[in-house]
Amino acid sequence: MSRSLLVACLLALLSASALSQNPAPDAKRPIEPLDSVFIEELTWMEVRDALKAGKTTVIIPTGGVEQNGPYLATGKHNYVLRATTEAIARKLGNALVAPIVPFVPEGDIDPPTGHMKYPGTISLTEDTYQRLLTDICASLKTHGFEHIVMIGDSGGNQKGMKAVAGKLNEKWAGGKTRVHFIPEYYDYPGVDKWLRSQGILQKNEGLHDGFAVTAIMMTVDPTTVRMKQRIAADKFRINGIELAPAEKTIEWGKKIVDVRAEATVKAIRKVITAKP
Repeated sequence: MSRSLLVACLLALLSASALSQNPAPDAKRPIEPLDSVFIEELTWMEVRDALKAGKTTVIIPTGGVEQNGPYLATGKHNYVLRATTEAIARKLGNALVAPIVPFVPEGDIDPPTGHMKYPGTISLTEDTYQRLLTDICASLKTHGFEHIVMIGDSGGNQKGMKAVAGKLNEKWAGGKTRVHFIPEYYDYPGVDKWLRSQGILQKNEGLHDGFAVTAIMMTVDPTTVRMKQRIAADKFRINGIELAPAEKTIEWGKKIVDVRAEATVKAIRKVITAKP
């Protein structure tokens, strides 16, 4: 036997051995499932059984890594989505959340424009972004999700999601899977209007920051808004609104998450029940 043939046989045996260790796709789940809506936190068996139980809607959230003023972590949108997507999925009751897409168009890379002028920002071309979304949607379709919902927490994300949804719905016409772009999620002016009705009156300081975003981020992790450092520097406020005590701001953050989730769930239910 030649050396190359021997190597090929060994590789085949190793591959067969590895496959034999995997359970069958219909194997019984041996433990109780985790109470989570995030696909990346679930086992494949938990995802499979959730689909069988009727959770056939999946949310694809797009965030970003960009400059957000002197106080907020560059992953601002991703932290916000961690809070809002869980609230949306649980309110829907039949949905799971795909991993947050952290990389989106943020400006030209070379020479840099937009947020790319600031260190830490990571940008994609529009073509790369749309290809990434297309492959994510196709993967979820393969596994049996019937309604794929795309929401974005940043302005530069919207055009690509709308375009991908349109192309895939045309491509998959007649099938059971539909893709929905939900622009109603990205409504920070609406959130600010609601805050004003609640007595939160901001004075724009010209930063890529605001009370709503800061409050939501604090519900996830106060370190992402540099709470301790700002308190030490007497900077624990934004747009004229004091953020102390932290517990009060976190409660505001929870209310804002609920307002955004309610509006988004309403929009999702409307498009899902509409005729293709």
